[in-house]
Amino acid sequence: MFCSWEDLQLLWGCPDKRCFKNNSIKTSKYNFFTFLPLNLFEQFQRIANAYFLFLLILQLIPQISSLAWFTTVVPLVLVLAVSGVKDAIDDFNRHKSDKHVNNRPVQVLINGMLKNEKWMNVQVGDIIKLENNNFVTADLLLLSSSEPHSLTYIETAELDGETNLKVKQALTVTAELGEDLQKLTEFNGEVKCEAPNNKLDKFTGTLTLQGEKYALDNEKMLLRGCIIRNTEWCFGLVIYAGPDTKLMQNSGKTTFKRTSIDRLMNVLVLLIFAFLGLMCLILAIGNGIWEYDKGYYFQVYLPWAEGVNSASYSGFLMFWSYVIILNTVVPISLYVSVEIIRLGNSFYIDWDRKMYYPPKDTPAQARTTTLNEELGQIEYIFSDKTGTLTQNIMCFNKCSINGKSYGDVYDMSGQRIEINEKTEKVDFSYNQLADPKFVFYDHSLVEAVKLSDVPTHRFFRLLSLCHTVMPEEKKEGNLVYQAQSPDEGALVTAARNFGFVFRARTPETITVVEMGETKVYKLLAILDFNNVRKRMSVIVRSPEGDLTLYCKGADTILYELLHSSCDSLKEETTEHLNEFAGEGLRTLVVAYKNLDEEYFQDWIRRHHEASTALEGREDKLSELYEEIEKDLMLLGATAIEDKLQDGVPQTIETLARANIKIWVLTGDKQETAMNIGYSCNLLNDDMDDVFIIEGSTSDDVLKELRNARKKMKPDSFLDSNEINIQFEKSSKKPKILPDEQANGVYGLVITGHSLAYALEENLELELVRTACMCKVVICCRVTPLQKAQVVELVKKYKKAVTLAIGDGANDVSMIKTAHIGVGISGQEGMQAVLSSDFSFAQFRYLQRLLLVHGRWSYIRMCKFLKYFFYKNFAFTLVHFWYGFFSGFSAQTVYDEWFITLYNLVYTSLPVLGMSLFDQDVDDRWSLLFPQLYVPGQQNLYFNKMVFVKCMFQGIYSSLILFFIPYGAMYNTVRSDGKAIADYQSFALMVQTCLLIVVSVQIGLDTSYWTVVNQFFIWGSLSVYFAITFTMYSDGMYLIFTASFPFVGTARNTLSQPNVWLAIFLSIALCVLPVVGFRFLKTQLRPTPSDKVLLKIKEAKKRPPPPSPRRRLRRTSTRRSGYAFAHQHGFGALIMSGRNMRPKSPFATTGTFSPNSDKYKHKGL
Repeated sequence: MFCSWEDLQLLWGCPDKRCFKNNSIKTSKYNFFTFLPLNLFEQFQRIANAYFLFLLILQLIPQISSLAWFTTVVPLVLVLAVSGVKDAIDDFNRHKSDKHVNNRPVQVLINGMLKNEKWMNVQVGDIIKLENNNFVTADLLLLSSSEPHSLTYIETAELDGETNLKVKQALTVTAELGEDLQKLTEFNGEVKCEAPNNKLDKFTGTLTLQGEKYALDNEKMLLRGCIIRNTEWCFGLVIYAGPDTKLMQNSGKTTFKRTSIDRLMNVLVLLIFAFLGLMCLILAIGNGIWEYDKGYYFQVYLPWAEGVNSASYSGFLMFWSYVIILNTVVPISLYVSVEIIRLGNSFYIDWDRKMYYPPKDTPAQARTTTLNEELGQIEYIFSDKTGTLTQNIMCFNKCSINGKSYGDVYDMSGQRIEINEKTEKVDFSYNQLADPKFVFYDHSLVEAVKLSDVPTHRFFRLLSLCHTVMPEEKKEGNLVYQAQSPDEGALVTAARNFGFVFRARTPETITVVEMGETKVYKLLAILDFNNVRKRMSVIVRSPEGDLTLYCKGADTILYELLHSSCDSLKEETTEHLNEFAGEGLRTLVVAYKNLDEEYFQDWIRRHHEASTALEGREDKLSELYEEIEKDLMLLGATAIEDKLQDGVPQTIETLARANIKIWVLTGDKQETAMNIGYSCNLLNDDMDDVFIIEGSTSDDVLKELRNARKKMKPDSFLDSNEINIQFEKSSKKPKILPDEQANGVYGLVITGHSLAYALEENLELELVRTACMCKVVICCRVTPLQKAQVVELVKKYKKAVTLAIGDGANDVSMIKTAHIGVGISGQEGMQAVLSSDFSFAQFRYLQRLLLVHGRWSYIRMCKFLKYFFYKNFAFTLVHFWYGFFSGFSAQTVYDEWFITLYNLVYTSLPVLGMSLFDQDVDDRWSLLFPQLYVPGQQNLYFNKMVFVKCMFQGIYSSLILFFIPYGAMYNTVRSDGKAIADYQSFALMVQTCLLIVVSVQIGLDTSYWTVVNQFFIWGSLSVYFAITFTMYSDGMYLIFTASFPFVGTARNTLSQPNVWLAIFLSIALCVLPVVGFRFLKTQLRPTPSDKVLLKIKEAKKRPPPPSPRRRLRRTSTRRSGYAFAHQHGFGALIMSGRNMRPKSPFATTGTFSPNSDKYKHKGL
C-alpha cells in the first residue's frame, strides 16, 4: 500500500512517510527536568511576580538593602509555590491522560497479520482493525465493515457532544475487501488529501486505485475520538495521526475571557506603581536635602556608606531602598487571593441544589472559575428560543386538512372551550400500535379518519411517508422513532396514532400500516431538506402502482409552488395558519403531486447523473428539485406546540426588574417568535409600541430604524444629513455609545433579511442606537453567524457586560462571543454546554445564577479589593511618615517578621472568610428584590473613584497609626520611671494598632457573620500576639541570640496603661469617621440598595408578600412559520442504503435497528 501526500508535501517539504506525525499525543506542558524552569518562566510573566523578583535582586545589593532578604523571599516563594503546585497537579493529570491514551491497544495489519500495537506506534498509511465499542485510533478512511453496504455506526460525543448515532459508509471498491487480510495486505492505492485542519464536517481527497480516481468526503472518514457502535468490526486506513487529527486540531486554546474587574485591577496596579515611584522620589529628594543640610553633623557616628561621596548619590540610593521598603503597597498575594475566592464561589454554583434538575440528574456547573463576579454585572442577555425558552419537546397540537381546522374542542352550543386536565382525551385504544404518550382532544379528527375521508387519509399518509425518521422495534408493537428533529418525530407520531403507522424502511421501501393494513411503498427518491430549500419531498410508488410526490415545508416557500387551482383552499389554510401562529405554534404546510410515469423516468435518470457528478453536484440537484416540485396540490397544514419551560415568564419578568435587557435571537419566523415573546412576558400590552423592522433594502431598514428612534426620543434624532456628515468627518466610529433613555417602554422585532442589512458597516451604529433604547429585542430567522454578530455589535458600542444562553450547536458562536456563555443541556446535544462558561438544565435557573450567585460573587470581590488595598496602604504609608523623622534613611517602622507575616498570616484569612461567606441579604430577598442587582451593572461597588477613597482612607489611617503612637511615646516613661520611648516599643505599638484597626475594619465590612469569620478574625489576632510574645521571649533569645535580642519588649510595652489608651484612641480615630460617614450617607443620600435593604428589614418582621404574576397574553392574529434545524437531513443516507439492516422479525420488510440486542452496548 502506498500513500501519496502531495498537498502535505507542499506544506512540509518532505515526501518521506516518516516525516508525518506519529499517533502519539502530548497535552502535558512539562517533564521532570523542564518543570521548574518553564513554570517559573511562565509565572514571572505576571508583572507582580516579576516586580517582586526585581525587589529581591535589589535587596542583594548591600548599599540599598534596607530589609532582610526573607521579607521578600518568603512571600514570593509561597506565592510561586502555591501556583506551582497547582500547575504541577494539573500537568501530572495531563501526563496520566496522555499515557492512558497513547498506550491503548489496537490491531494493526503488519506483514499480512493483525498484531496488537500501542496507539502511539500507529503511523500514517497503516491499516487497522476496530471492533464494537472501540475508540477510533486516528483519522481513518473507512475501507470495509461487517455491516451491509460497509456501513459503520459511530458515536461522536467526544467530538461535538452529540450522543445520537451517526453513519459512515466505505467506497464500494474498498468495501469488497471485507475482512480478507490477504486482500487488505495487497491493497495498492494512492491517497491525496487536504492538509490537516480543524473542520470536523469537511474532508476532501481522492483515492487512486487501479488507474481509477474515487472522490473521498467526510462520509467516508472515521475521526479520532469517535466510538464504534453496533458494528462488529471495520478496517480503516490511517490518514491523519496524532496532532494532525481533527480532534487535536480542535483542541487549541479557547479565547481567554477576562472580567471587567480584571482589567480594572491591571490599571490600578499600574497606578499604584506610579504612586510608589512618586513616594520614593519624594523620600529620595528629602534624603538628598537632609544629607546636604544636616548630614555632616552626624558624619562621626553615621558616616556615609563606602562609595557614597555626595548627598545626591545618597538620595539616588535611598530611592531604591524605599522601593524595597514600600513595596508592600503592591500586594503580592492579590492575584492568588483572587483566584482562591473565584474558585470558592464557583463551588457554590456547583453545589446549589436549587439549580439541580432531577429529571435529567443535571446539576448546575461552573465550567470556568474566572468569571464569577462578571455574573453580577450583566446588562444584556442574548437568548435562543427553541430549547432555551421552550422545552424543544414537540407535540402535535392542531392541523388544517382540506380547509377544515382540527384541534379545538367545542361544547354542545358550538362554543370553543378551554382545554384542561379534565377535558376528555381521544381514545386510541383501537390502534394497537399507537403511542400511549400521545395526547389529542378533538374527537372529530378521529371520526374523519374512521370514515375514510380521502383528504384526511392522504394527509396522514403524507406524514407517515415524507420524512427521514429511522424506526426501531425491539419487540412487537414497541416502536421507537429516531428523528432528525423533534418536529419530524412529532408529525410521524401523530400519523401513527391516527392509524398510519410508519413501521419499517429499507433503501428501496417504506412500510406503513394503514388502518390495520400493511402497505409497502417503493421509495424512489428523497429530495432532502436544507436551509435554502426549507422543505423536503419524497417520491414513492404505492402498491397500486401510483407515482406520488409528497412535500412539506415552510408556508412562504410552498405557497409559491402550489397549482393555481389551490387558491381558494390556500386562503382558508392561511386563516388557520394565522390562528395557529397566534397561539405560538410552529406551523408547516403539506402538499402532494401525482407524477407521470414517462416524465418521472426521464427525471430520475437525470437525477442519478447529477447525484454522481464530481463537480457542481449540489447545484445540479437543486435545479432538478426545483423542476419537479411545482404545481403541487395543497393538503393542509400542521401546528406543533413547543411548550415554554417551567418558570420562563416569571424568570424573564424578574430579570427585567433587575434592569437586564433581553434579546431573543431565533431561527423561527417573526410571528411565532413574537407570540412566544408575549407568552413569556417579553412583550406585553403595557408597552408603548413594538417596532417591526422588515425592510427589504438597506434604505428601507435605515428609514425604519430612524423612525423608531424618533418616536422613542424625538430630541435624540439626527437627520440623515447630520449622520452622513459625522461619518465623513471621522472614519473611526465611537467606541462607546452613551446610554439613551426612551420616552416609554418599547420593543423591537427585526427579521433575518433586514438584520443582514442592519449589520452592514454603514448601518450597524443606527441599529445599536435604536435597539439599545428598547426594553426587548427579537431577531427572527437569524443564522448562527448573525447571532454572534449581534452580540459582538453590542460589545463593540456599549460599555456593558453581555451574556448569551442557548442549547444547540447553532448557539455556540454567540456563546463564545459574549462575555459570559451559558449552555443549557437540552434536546440538541451538548455542543452549547461544551462551549459555555456555565451550564444548567433549565432557563429558570438563570435568575438564580445572576441575582444570587453573580451578585454575591461581585459584592464579595469588591469588598475584598477595597479592604485589600486599604489595609496595604495603611500598612505601607506608616514607613513614609517615619521617613520624615529618621532623616529619610530608609528605616522601617515594623519588625521585619511582622512585615513578612502581615499579608501572609495576620490579615489573609479574615479577608478570605469575608470574601467566601459574606452576603448582604440571603438568596430569597435577592430574588424578591431584583433591584439590588442594579449597582453591579453600574460598577458602583468598585471603580476608580472607590479605589481613590480606599487610598485616602489608607492614607488617613496611616497618619493616625503613626502620629498617635509617636505622640504617646514621645518623652514618656513607664510607671516605674523608666523610659519606654525606644524604637522596638514604638514599632510594637504601631503594628498592634494597625492589626487591631484592620481587624475592626473587616468587622465593619462584614454583613453576614459565620463561625468561620469569627474564628479567622480572633484566630489571626491570637496568632499575632502569640508570635509577638514568643519573638521577644527569653527562650528565643537563648536559641537565636543574634536574631531576637530585644527580650521582654512585648511584655514591658503592652503592660503599660498609656500604651493601651493610645491603641484605643488610634482605633477610635480610624474607625469612627468610617462609621459616621456610612451612617450619614445612608440617612441623607441613601442609594436604591439602601432603600431596598430597609424594606427587607421591615419585611422580615412580617411574612414576605407573594411575588406578582402577570396574566399571560394570547393573540389570535399573528402568523407563524416552521423553524427548521440548522442541519441537512438524512435523505442521502437513506437512499444510499447505508443505514439499513437485515429484516426485522416484527415487520414485513427490513427495518433500521442500530440498537439491536446483537450490538447492545456492553459498558465501555
